[in-house]
Amino acid sequence: MNALAQVPADFLHALGTLRKAKCRSELRLAEIPAPSRLAPYAVALGAEVFSRSTRPGRTPVHGPAAMAFSSENNPGSPGAADDEDDELATGRFILLHDPDGSAVWDGEFRIVTYIRAQLEADMGNDAMLGSVAWTWLVDALESHSAQYRAAGGTATRILSESFGTLADRPETIDIELRASWTPASSDVQAHLEAWCDMVCTFAGLPPLPPGVTPLPNRRLT
Repeated sequence: MNALAQVPADFLHALGTLRKAKCRSELRLAEIPAPSRLAPYAVALGAEVFSRSTRPGRTPVHGPAAMAFSSENNPGSPGAADDEDDELATGRFILLHDPDGSAVWDGEFRIVTYIRAQLEADMGNDAMLGSVAWTWLVDALESHSAQYRAAGGTATRILSESFGTLADRPETIDIELRASWTPASSDVQAHLEAWCDMVCTFAGLPPLPPGVTPLPNRRLT
């Protein structure tokens, strides 16, 4: 039996809408292994933003459903970052699907995301840092008219200090945002585009969504 025949039509439709998403060239998007225990069907994408990158993003799909788009995708995955490129932000975008629905999700689909970026150490004392990160998510979804419900998330600040032979390294603060929400339909193109913009916002790349102020003192090296 064709593997695609076992994939629900709604999930195939969702994968097709992901395939249409348009992302900035600074963001490198590639398929990564999807979690197997969170839902019967899942697709996962990893993203990295570099300070100097002109490679277009790609939106592969996961598992047997990837066959549906193989004729349109180039083989292989984006190459490793050039030595002169500075990584500004990284993230994961996971789309889960349970045909039976989930009371916790309030629907049949759930988007789970993770974004991490590095700031200057003195930014760790900003009490508004977490709420600003959450605002970036909400504003990105709204600016793309990505309808959703049941959103939740956690923003975490991580202080890194070096000692001994590494004592000369400056202190840094990483901001992490873990969030999830339920898309209003199986059309998730706007959701991926919003998330890609949000990763770029974490990286400090202009332009930002209307009304959002960038955090100062981004660490770009």
